[in-house]
Amino acid sequence: MRSIKGLPALALALIASLLMGGAALANVELPAVIGSDMVLQRDMWVPIWGWADAHEDIVVRVEGGDGPINIEKTRAAADGTWQVKIRPRPAGGPYTITIEGDNTVTLEDVLFGEVWVCSGQSNMRWPVQASNNAEAEIANADYPDIRLFQVELATADQPKEDTKGEWKPCNPETIPGFTAVGYFFGRELHKELGVPVGLIQSAWGGTPAEAWTSERGLSDSEYYDEWYKPIIDRWDEIVANHPRAIRNYQKFVIPRWERAVREAELKGESPPGRPQPPTSPNHPHRPSSLYNGMISPIIPYGIRGAIWYQGESNASRAYQYRHLFSDMIRDWRNKWGQGDFPFYFVQLANFMQVDEEPTDAAWPELREAQDMALELPNTGVALAIDIGEADDIHPRNKQEVGRRLALNALSQIHGQNVVHQGPRFYRMAVEDDVAKLYFWDGGADLMVKGDELAGFAIAGEDRDFVWAEAELVDGHVEVWSPEVPEPVAVRYAWSSNPVANLYNEAGLPASPFRTDDWPGVTIDAR
Repeated sequence: MRSIKGLPALALALIASLLMGGAALANVELPAVIGSDMVLQRDMWVPIWGWADAHEDIVVRVEGGDGPINIEKTRAAADGTWQVKIRPRPAGGPYTITIEGDNTVTLEDVLFGEVWVCSGQSNMRWPVQASNNAEAEIANADYPDIRLFQVELATADQPKEDTKGEWKPCNPETIPGFTAVGYFFGRELHKELGVPVGLIQSAWGGTPAEAWTSERGLSDSEYYDEWYKPIIDRWDEIVANHPRAIRNYQKFVIPRWERAVREAELKGESPPGRPQPPTSPNHPHRPSSLYNGMISPIIPYGIRGAIWYQGESNASRAYQYRHLFSDMIRDWRNKWGQGDFPFYFVQLANFMQVDEEPTDAAWPELREAQDMALELPNTGVALAIDIGEADDIHPRNKQEVGRRLALNALSQIHGQNVVHQGPRFYRMAVEDDVAKLYFWDGGADLMVKGDELAGFAIAGEDRDFVWAEAELVDGHVEVWSPEVPEPVAVRYAWSSNPVANLYNEAGLPASPFRTDDWPGVTIDAR
């Protein structure tokens, strides 16, 4: 260590510290998600947390708005972590929050309102600037009481304590790259409720649900051995073999590719593309990697709930998703410690080419698996079966997706008299050669968009489905085909891109369904 006039540098530093009044070795620090311009969840005890010296006294003061000054005190634990909970406050602001330890941190322009996590894969990450009517939407996005926070893209092999990012008021400069579904959802709530809205974007394109689920959420599940262990085992092997795979890649694969490039150039041919490196342990498909990197850092921030748009990356394992999706929701709720907070999700949109004949496919099975999560309390679904695009997995009409998600919140949480769901099948009765289908209509009468009811297929004991005739009769649907004199099963909108037109008078589409439980194409996929 360098010294000055015989004194070690460390001693000089200690002397300087004493002369300056005993400044602390570590300042009070806050996670990125706790900052100026944030929205805190109204009407709830909300956590404020951070780090300081071991056993440092912490005072948190909330003042402003229409409420009294709120002071909460605590002492940092031996590892320097601390947390207080701010008393419930109604929607409003702005407030100033001061955190005092051996230093002082001041947070300005804090609001109380509705806070939502917006998570999933690329259709949740899809930005406003790439959605329908983007130029006008951006120009009109002047909502200073809607606040935006984007969690950085990050994987981790252990739960992270913090992320990067900052809260920003919604305006034409901040909205273009923000989640379109999240923004249109939050804007609808803001307009209808007249309160501040905070939106936390935590989404990564092309990622599966197991990456968003914690290690304990997977390992403690009753379905671990049958459904999740094969995934974990595959990734354990990838991680264990990665050093050797990298050495082989660098020593053998790349030199062979370089020789092939030189040979192609000598022959005047197009050179081969560079080989992809071995899958990294930091890959965002690794189980729990995104929970650790992108969800853990925002827990236990007080939220009203979460909205979720994901499933495309799990479609080939749809039967597995029947358990995985519900386990992920339970996992988040357990980790947040807020009970069964609302969790609303988007059912996969119509995509790919229209099938000429009834067929089995992974996407309708994934939609079915998503619907099974509705058995959990405080869940809701927004259908996108009629607003997708055949040739684009990223449909641009995010406005309607956000609106349909918001209908769930407005009805189920805030008690507004709005229809939030389309028709849902609940019973079939067969009379002679006709299958009669009965629906919960969602609170508005059934209707057909178009001249003839479409999207139904029917089968007998041979399980050979054919397109069926269908008719809306006295509030139920009757389905038949001369090719199936003894029907036993009916399916509706059961394809990747169905032509289907049963709605209710609120304009919400009927949910795809099947009356049979015959094994699907993804039943053995792990």
